[in-house]
Amino acid sequence: MDDGSGPLPDPRHQSRARRTLAGLLLALFAAFLLYRTLHAGHLEQTALFYVGVPAVIAITVVLRARPRSATGTVMAAITVGLALAGPLLGEGIVCLVMAAPLFYLVGLVIGLVADSVRGKGVNALAAPLVLLAVAGGGAELAAPPRDTEVSATRRAAGADVERALAAAPGFGPVGSAFLKLGFPRPVRSRGEGLDIGDTREVTFTPRRSLGIGAAPQPRAMTLQVTRRSPGRVTFAVVRDTTLARWMDLREAEFAWSGDRLTVTLRYRRTFDPGWYFGPLQRYAAGEAAGYLAETFTRGAR
Repeated sequence: MDDGSGPLPDPRHQSRARRTLAGLLLALFAAFLLYRTLHAGHLEQTALFYVGVPAVIAITVVLRARPRSATGTVMAAITVGLALAGPLLGEGIVCLVMAAPLFYLVGLVIGLVADSVRGKGVNALAAPLVLLAVAGGGAELAAPPRDTEVSATRRAAGADVERALAAAPGFGPVGSAFLKLGFPRPVRSRGEGLDIGDTREVTFTPRRSLGIGAAPQPRAMTLQVTRRSPGRVTFAVVRDTTLARWMDLREAEFAWSGDRLTVTLRYRRTFDPGWYFGPLQRYAAGEAAGYLAETFTRGAR
């Protein structure tokens, strides 16, 4: 006779749910410990961090949680980990947006491999993971060079580009959708002139960490004219609290002829793996060069 209490919970389902939750928590704890270790060793910009952390999460989930679908649980664990990274580790939105696709890619590969070899034991999972590591190393050998330069050219009919470059610029809104993801934006500049030794002090929007209660951190960049020739001037970056966490910006060169201005940015990539961060940094630097070219040709009209 039905007493209205409903069917009893399946003990096997409860056991799997508890095991999955315990595995997920263990994976996040292991990833946090790895982060602290790499951070203490100043390795937080290396491939060991951006590939190792998601791999630790994924492998821990697969080996300890033994979920029905390893791929789905790994994706969920990485999502929770990324959501906690900002408040707990003080990261900003740009760092999370840039790292998230790589984290998901590593987790997806390991999850799919785990699902495909389910029931064949840990040894069956080990070989594909070794192949993944070897493939990653091979891709790194073909990564873009660390020292890179990008250029962008803009035209302003009837513009006095040289006079615009000699004066303090008036920065306008950023048009690039990519740079709007949270990259620092210049708000004002001090200094003028194009002679050797002339400087520019550029203030950017402050860094806003996702950490709870974290105060905004001011960001600025100091540039100095180091080379000057007709139609060309080069600024060296002598101080940078703006992009130092993202890339090592070395020089900004401005070359003009008539009403055409070409801006070239030279930088050194500081993040690995290069096959992933190389194209991202190159695209971001190209968008920034375009923004600078538009700033000075717009102001020159």
